[in-house]
Amino acid sequence: MTRKPNVVLILADDLGFADLGCTGSEIQTPNIDQLARDGVLLTSMYNCARCCPTRASLLTGLYPHSAGVGHMGANLGTPAYQGFLRNDSATIAEHLRPAGYRTLMSGKWHVAGDFMAREVDSWRVGDVDHPTPRQRGFDRFYGIVDGVTHFFSPHYMLEDDSRVDVFPDDFYFTDAITDKAIGMIEDSVADEMPFFLYLAHTAPHWPLHAHPEDIAKYDGVYAKGWDATRTARHETMNAMGLFQENWEISPRDDQVHPWEAEKNTDWEAQKMATYAAMVDRMDQSIGTLISALKRLDQFDNTLILFLSDNGGCAEFMAEDGWAKFFPDTTHDGRQIEMGNRPDVMPGSALTYQSYDKPWANVSNAPFRLFKHYVHEGGISTPLVAHWPKGIAPSATRHTSCHVVDILPTILEVTGAAYQSEVGGHGIQPCEGESFLGLLQSGVWEREQPIFFEHEGNSAVRYGRYKLVRQHGADWELYDMERDRTELTDLAGRGGAVEEALLKRYQDWTQKTGVEDWERQLPKLLEAWGLTSVDG
Repeated sequence: MTRKPNVVLILADDLGFADLGCTGSEIQTPNIDQLARDGVLLTSMYNCARCCPTRASLLTGLYPHSAGVGHMGANLGTPAYQGFLRNDSATIAEHLRPAGYRTLMSGKWHVAGDFMAREVDSWRVGDVDHPTPRQRGFDRFYGIVDGVTHFFSPHYMLEDDSRVDVFPDDFYFTDAITDKAIGMIEDSVADEMPFFLYLAHTAPHWPLHAHPEDIAKYDGVYAKGWDATRTARHETMNAMGLFQENWEISPRDDQVHPWEAEKNTDWEAQKMATYAAMVDRMDQSIGTLISALKRLDQFDNTLILFLSDNGGCAEFMAEDGWAKFFPDTTHDGRQIEMGNRPDVMPGSALTYQSYDKPWANVSNAPFRLFKHYVHEGGISTPLVAHWPKGIAPSATRHTSCHVVDILPTILEVTGAAYQSEVGGHGIQPCEGESFLGLLQSGVWEREQPIFFEHEGNSAVRYGRYKLVRQHGADWELYDMERDRTELTDLAGRGGAVEEALLKRYQDWTQKTGVEDWERQLPKLLEAWGLTSVDG
């Protein structure tokens, strides 16, 4: 009897397109790079520009608004913006369980409403508007239900349905979720059950926390600054022939000053070294997982998919902004220095910083903008696919696809049916399209356009053309085959193509319940207690 293939879906958090060795980075990611060499690397995979909208879409095969997470976790008053997975959506786990799969999750959930990190004793985990992975089809779960954690001292973690209160002295979230995932796989193999593992990292999302030995590997690497690093990555991409054309790199973001004008160069270099160490450690953990799959004789018949939830994150960690939401002491009572303070070097458990816009501009090379936005820097991720029994090693492929397509691809690989009803609730039709043909033969084109909306930032891509705008700005039109770095705006000259894209986008917003961001923003600011959405 032929055993069903296993599936391991690995999601990085806030990893930019250019942060892997296989996409031009100086960061050491040998394990992911080897998966790309022995499998397929897709250069035009898109996410939803922000963490939980991407997770909702990835898990359900629906666009974020259709899944209930049109923005983030705050309930903004409509089904498209309720902030947690809708009952008329079903997760990959809920589709695979009836096909005999053990469904496993380790890492970050973040599709279950808002949780205030400083108020964990008041959390209502498991309520109808705060569903856990175990309530949405997963047999096992270990990790966090909200969106951010202290890597050495988490404020709230669950194992299955029980809170984890004790952490060893050597605890590090990236290592811990991998170790737990391996244990779950071992149990599945012992029970002779095919498994689906969703390994959802928080690395390299802020706070900047890493092991000292990993940071030391990048000592001095970023002393040359962000301009030189960004240029070097672009030159490496071109030398590799990463894209179908060597597009011109987008200019340094206009809100980023030249490295020569930076006064705190040692601190800035240390921030990027810590970020690199977080990516490095994530890759090491993936290597540990691969070794376990080989030891258990599961590697050859396991489809591994790796991608990121959005582009590099330009968020500044202000002491009175995002930082105010998170505990300022560790679980053993030590004081944490909160915020991006140049007098505090990042990396240790007693710091809480972000790497900020200049380095995010490096992560997203050669593209424009960042997480939150739907220009290419915010929505582009490499996708690495590896499956020795099902995918032959092949050249890099450039056909565009979207995280909404991952669920139907997994269902085709496993032979599982898309459920029309789960738990007595009718399930919406899948909005994604399987791209298994792209992975196996390279012969595949998406039938429908790809749509994006986040905080009023909007886009639609169909074939080679993309219509895009920042919130409050005019529409722009780009030929993505000639100009994916979005430097030559063709708006007003696109004729019927431009008109058709706009019409398709408008129809999609009506169908999915997209709201005018000017109406939603005040609700969000009130819910979060902020004066600016930038935190």
